[in-house]
Order: sequence, then structure tokens, then C-alpha cells
Amino acid sequence: MDLKTVAIENPENLNFILGHSHFIKTVDDVHEALVSAVPGIKFGLAFCESSGPRLVRWSGTDPALIELAKKNALTIAAGHSFILFLGNAYPINVLRALRQVPEIVRFFCATANPLQVIIAESEQGRGILGVIDGESTQGVEDEKDIEERRAFLRKIGYRVD
Repeated sequence: MDLKTVAIENPENLNFILGHSHFIKTVDDVHEALVSAVPGIKFGLAFCESSGPRLVRWSGTDPALIELAKKNALTIAAGHSFILFLGNAYPINVLRALRQVPEIVRFFCATANPLQVIIAESEQGRGILGVIDGESTQGVEDEKDIEERRAFLRKIGYRVD
């Protein structure tokens, strides 16, 4: 078995979700969950099929996000993995709805950070072992950092006090 890292291409630092599912129906069910959770949502979804023709299956509402998802899924090429790029929503807006999709087994991450996917590759295929999300932590926040964090949350509408 070989271990490798695959960097996610995300030139605009968009929010995305990387996960694992178990059925080709994932593409349709995720699409429905997203458009029901956030009316007018812009997204691109790609799913790596792991049997049969083993294609990247895809869906979405934004052509550029769809292309970005397809490109990254093909680079990852790990069976039953999916990647979902969000245009006008945050993961926090859709994770609850996605948790209700019966085919989804797990989420590896929901981020806009630079990301590396840790891949194991054997003679059978590829699997995701985990992710490296962003950079290493460098310390503990102080009172000023707490104020800045809360100001940021107010700015983007997630805190009112």
C-alpha cells in the first residue's frame, strides 16, 4: 500500500465539504437536501463511484462550482468519496440537512482552508484516511483574540450580542 497526499484545488478559498457515502443515489439526494435547505443555493457536487463504470457522478446549480468539484473528485479518485463546493452558503447552513441523507457515512471536513487529503492506495483502489485542514495551531487565544472572534461572528451574522 502507498500513502500519498492530494491537495484540494480551491483557488477562491470557497467553503467545501469532503465526505464519504455508500450509494450512487447520493448525488440526487444531496442535491435535493441542499436546494431544500437553502433556497437559491449555488453549489457543485461530485461523487466518486466505486464499482461498475467507476465514474465521477455530479450535480449542482453553478457550472463553475460543478467543474471545480468534478476536477477535485477525479484527483482524489477514492471510492464513494464526495466533494461539495458551496457558493453562497456556509457549511453550517447545510450540514444538518446533509446529516439526514441516508447514504452519507461521514464527513472528513467542512472548511475553506487549504486542505490535503491523505490517501491510501492499494492494488484494489484508493481510500481516504483523513485530511490535513489548514495549518498547525500556534497558541491559545487571549482576550483581544476573543473580541476579534466574536466581532467576526457578528459581522457574518452568527452572533448578535
